[in-house]
Amino acid sequence: MLNFYHFNIKNYKTLKICQIVIGRVRLPSHHVNTKNQTFLLKSYMADYKRLFLEGHSYYLTMVTHRRNAILIDNIDALGESFRESKQYYGYVINAIVVLPDHIHMIITPQNVHDYPKIVRAIKYNFTIKINQNEEQSMARHKKGLKPIWQKRYYEHTIRDEKDYLRCLEYMKHNPIKHGLVENVNDWEYSSF
Repeated sequence: MLNFYHFNIKNYKTLKICQIVIGRVRLPSHHVNTKNQTFLLKSYMADYKRLFLEGHSYYLTMVTHRRNAILIDNIDALGESFRESKQYYGYVINAIVVLPDHIHMIITPQNVHDYPKIVRAIKYNFTIKINQNEEQSMARHKKGLKPIWQKRYYEHTIRDEKDYLRCLEYMKHNPIKHGLVENVNDWEYSSF
């Protein structure tokens, strides 16, 4: 997947900072125009390497395709999807909050290499359980699949207690942040 980003750079030092922030992207010299100090940066989808650390918990976020608000309306199917995934993969849900268009959760898998499979199983099971008549992408339409989830998900390896508490605090206040409730305890689709 190829993305193009246009930046207006005021000086060379800023260019260096952009390269550092962006990461492992190399900028070919023919993409830099020093006269008007703009450049075109080609970046490819990150070659992201997930961490698999034994005995750690993982903070995960899964988001629906185009942020369709379908999760609360299909909460029973979502719950069943979690139960089915637990039949195949051993894991503990330490905390969870389900919002209309995304899920935040902290899990501790029995096998450290299983958490990507756990996410895949939850998404797959939920997708086959609900009957959506939402707009489809052409690639998924050709395969006869309906887009329920965004293809990727966010994962963060929890490193220590402070990190764990920070993730919990974010999850706890997420329904308030999105204007769904005024009090944390009022959101029923949460483990808090």
